[in-house]
Amino acid sequence: MENVYQTIKRDKQIWKFCFYGLLKNLKFFEPYLLIYLLGMGMSFFKIGILYAIREIVTYIFEIPSGIFADNYGKKKELMTCFAFYIISFIFFFIGTDIYILILAMIFFGLGEAFRSGTHKAMIYSYLEQKNWFEYKTFVYGRTRSFSLIGSSISAFISIIFILNVPSTRWIFLICIVPYILDFLLISSYPATLDERRESELSFKNFFEASIRHIKSIASNKLLEKILISSSLYDGIFKTIKDYIQPILKATIIAVTVSSLQGINADSKVKIYLGVIYGIFYIFSSVASKNVYRLNRVFDSGKWMSIFFDIMAILSIALFIAIKNNVTIIVIAIFFLLYILKDARRPLFVDVCGDYMNKTERATVLSVDSQLRALFTIIFAPVFGFIADNYSLEVLFLIIGVFIIIANRFLYISKDRLEEV
Repeated sequence: MENVYQTIKRDKQIWKFCFYGLLKNLKFFEPYLLIYLLGMGMSFFKIGILYAIREIVTYIFEIPSGIFADNYGKKKELMTCFAFYIISFIFFFIGTDIYILILAMIFFGLGEAFRSGTHKAMIYSYLEQKNWFEYKTFVYGRTRSFSLIGSSISAFISIIFILNVPSTRWIFLICIVPYILDFLLISSYPATLDERRESELSFKNFFEASIRHIKSIASNKLLEKILISSSLYDGIFKTIKDYIQPILKATIIAVTVSSLQGINADSKVKIYLGVIYGIFYIFSSVASKNVYRLNRVFDSGKWMSIFFDIMAILSIALFIAIKNNVTIIVIAIFFLLYILKDARRPLFVDVCGDYMNKTERATVLSVDSQLRALFTIIFAPVFGFIADNYSLEVLFLIIGVFIIIANRFLYISKDRLEEV
């Protein structure tokens, strides 16, 4: 088995999969997006609406994009998604009001819809071609670790950019460069991974085909439970992950008065946020790369449920830490949340891979993304409203209690799945 792991590590296409994720995650704006929008005078609720618009677009186009990939070619779909991202970055760059930002979110949502699920399906196909399918947790954990390394590199480099560009909006323009490189990388993938199947399916009957696929997945109770657990977890995390920015902005300035002399308060915030995000992603990468080792103790499904319960406990701990203004604990909790999120994803890919039809992989994984988008559409404005009208600490208390209740209905383990 160890020889197989070494062979996988040396494989040229596996390296391409890895660098795809690294380039994709060079989002230099990520450590600053929320405070950038808040700085434009927006409330948490309005920002939640922007996020919801992005997710609505993703939700609408998720299933059609998956069917498009299965029927017309996965390479073409991924190359199209990067074109959408680039258009989105241009709108973010020129955005001076909420209407232009809405356009930016629409094109970003299209990029997300045309990307999600497709690359994972290509990895599945390649592993089958090489007779490595049983090592999917190892492979996906490895490729995802490179994505997280990309996020870490992005966070550290963003500090240099943010301190030297005329304004924050220039960061979006810089992001176009790695996305062009990823476009070219995808074009170099072998034709065998395109997997275009001749079909009479057209855009006119995409909707009917989408309903048919959803019904097929819904009839599989095992897969349905796994997808809901995954998308609910990711939807919550996606909504709250950047709330660390305003929390830290209020405290970083106060606790760093004596450090970084000669640098203004705004620059201090940007430096510390870049460093914190960079460290988060370094350790998340290590967790994603090594999470397959946990299967020696429990199966992947059981770990998914355990991680969900831990997320609930950490959310309640955030309530206490923010209420008592213990900044170091807030940072530590977000650190753990990021690690759990990126370690949980390979576990989902492992469990999901065992319960879906190989001919519907891109579609099934797009359903996961669509459900995540649906939950985010709901959570983003609701969480923003609670944060605006009550407080961030109350928001995290509510989230923790909600997760504890929800996970009782979604608890996953191999034995319980086989009983369904």
